[in-house]
Amino acid sequence: MATNQGEQNRGGQGAAGNNSGNPANSGNSARADSATSQKSTSKRGFAAMDEATQRQIASKGGQAAHQKGTAHEFDSEEARRAGQKGGEAVSRDREHMAEIGRKGGESRQSANRGARQGAKDDKR
Repeated sequence: MATNQGEQNRGGQGAAGNNSGNPANSGNSARADSATSQKSTSKRGFAAMDEATQRQIASKGGQAAHQKGTAHEFDSEEARRAGQKGGEAVSRDREHMAEIGRKGGESRQSANRGARQGAKDDKR
């Protein structure tokens, strides 16, 4: 009989140890599960506003910062570095750069054709 009591105690400790028998903990896990399953992907607050309203609010914030004197203004060196970073990021996309090059070549080619056509018309 002592063996049975020891097994029961170990079983009881296991249940208490993993909190599966504890009603308070089971409620917490149920709440956590329901919170993640009910999490909405709909936009709220600023993100739910239309673009014009967002711009209007952001503009007011920018104006207030300028009036307060805490607005950041780029100097020419800082602007140059920012532009350089942007150019580096864009140029990493080889396909995009190839497309830009094609458009430039097409534009130049059509401009040359127009110039040559104009020269031919002048000779006549």
